[in-house]
Amino acid sequence: MKSRTYTVGELARLAGVTVRALHHFEDTGLLQPERATNGYRLYGHDDVVRLQQILLLRSCGLTLADIRSALEKNAFDYRAALERHLATLRAQQQELDKLVETVEKTIASLEGRCTMTDKERFEGMKAAHISENEKRFGAEARATYGDAAVDAANARVASLTEEEWVDKEALEGAIIDALENAMAEGDPEGNAAQELCAMHARWLQLHWGEGTYSREAHAALAEAYVADPRFTAYYDERAGEGATRFLRDALKAWCSREHGVAENAVEAEGAVARPVRCTSRKRYPN
Repeated sequence: MKSRTYTVGELARLAGVTVRALHHFEDTGLLQPERATNGYRLYGHDDVVRLQQILLLRSCGLTLADIRSALEKNAFDYRAALERHLATLRAQQQELDKLVETVEKTIASLEGRCTMTDKERFEGMKAAHISENEKRFGAEARATYGDAAVDAANARVASLTEEEWVDKEALEGAIIDALENAMAEGDPEGNAAQELCAMHARWLQLHWGEGTYSREAHAALAEAYVADPRFTAYYDERAGEGATRFLRDALKAWCSREHGVAENAVEAEGAVARPVRCTSRKRYPN
């Protein structure tokens, strides 16, 4: 039995995308539908399967160029990519469920139907933090470091006491201030830079937990800050243009000089790369 075919409009409605998106996928070489005698596009079973792969990989955070490259490689493990994405979605779902419960209790508290404890409010804050990190970085972190490392980091944040959380928030803001001070001094190996690096190490240990921090991981994370435009934008927007590279140089020098980590250390030992989030409201020009 011959499988049915779809016109571009029919497939767009079936997949929940626009006709323009399907045309774009064709222009970039991701989809190659057949043409009817009248010149209209016809999408068969293989095209439907291919479109599903494209849309799922997009949801994993891959660009269209990366998706095309991945699908063209025989060695690409599509199932593994989906399993990592599924783990990220499940983690997000778990934290979102906690967040929904917190919002529901907050509404009930405002309406006088219940009394919300400080602990319950605090748990909601942690759930929101973990969910946002999973949404932005979960799939990539799981692909790089594995589910166990990411789950351990999430568990560490979830286990923070209120006092530890407050300390973490204060430290995040202080790191940006220290980065500005070190840049003003101008020496990535100077006293201000050393203080910055020590603070950054304490911040990582708060997130990664006991037994997961290593100087090798710290040096590798420094390189990730420069390689990933999301990290670069974060630091440069808050501490000025070039802040991310300065932080990278300072961290590499600090790890190497003080702790014997090779300058070219690139392997993180079970640590999960996450961007520092600052509580400061100050904005800086690029």
